[in-house]
Amino acid sequence: MTTHAPQTAPHTARSVTPSVTLPASLDEAVAALTEMPAAVPVAGGTDLMAAVNRGRLRPAGLVGLGRINEIRGWQYQDGHALLGAGLTHARMGRPDFAALIPALAAASRVAGPPQIRNAGTLGGNVVSAAPTGDSLPVLAALEADLVVVGPLGSRELPVSHLLAGRDMLAPGELVAFVRVPLLHAPQVFLKATGRTGPARATASVAVVLDPARRGVRCAVGAIAPMPLRPLEAEQWIASLIDWDGERGLAPEALTAFGEYVGAACVPDPQGDEPLPPGVLHLRRTVAALARRALGRALS
Repeated sequence: MTTHAPQTAPHTARSVTPSVTLPASLDEAVAALTEMPAAVPVAGGTDLMAAVNRGRLRPAGLVGLGRINEIRGWQYQDGHALLGAGLTHARMGRPDFAALIPALAAASRVAGPPQIRNAGTLGGNVVSAAPTGDSLPVLAALEADLVVVGPLGSRELPVSHLLAGRDMLAPGELVAFVRVPLLHAPQVFLKATGRTGPARATASVAVVLDPARRGVRCAVGAIAPMPLRPLEAEQWIASLIDWDGERGLAPEALTAFGEYVGAACVPDPQGDEPLPPGVLHLRRTVAALARRALGRALS
């Protein structure tokens, strides 16, 4: 009877299992991250574990945030909602949260299949800063701030600064809360995908109205490394709205706004070259999303 000798794997460096710490408070989490500067904080792990599985990340340690109750809810603070970074997409998609911040709830409901929505968190979406993160254009349009805690205490920074890489987290710091103004006005989030069902966005648009400032805020996601704000288009369309009346706009104005946003976020190439078909399609998609989002907000 012939037997086969077991095959031996080629010699490779021994993999090291990362240490895992499970703090019960923010203070304990900061202490753990300070003690292990190479450790990575993790909540839902939907982005981090994907990076680990693809070999793009090999953390020396993990600091789990799932037991920290203080970042899993929200509270009211000076006309703002202080949202815990541990809020899951599933939780933000519920009706009580939708009454608070409708656009963020809408983005959370389409953030992926149920297993992703149940595990993925608001803080993870922000810190991973993936261009297709559905919450990011909403937070950009709302001009949200991040509350960061670390060994030197807490500080606030605009979410746009972190996404643009202008203000990075220092060793031992983590995002604890997201501070969002409560505008008490219509908000809309829409996204386009390459297929039916839950999928990553090929383009997304968030539009929020700010009646107190007589302003319109718009942010376009998924088409650039960070959400884009077409500021001139915002100012132009806001000047056409009757803020003291019914706030309606003619279809021609909505169409013009969409085209304005599309051209601002998907600009023409240098020189006289025409837009490639794929880029032209993307511009038209952004224009259609912006037109529909503003129309729904004003209706």
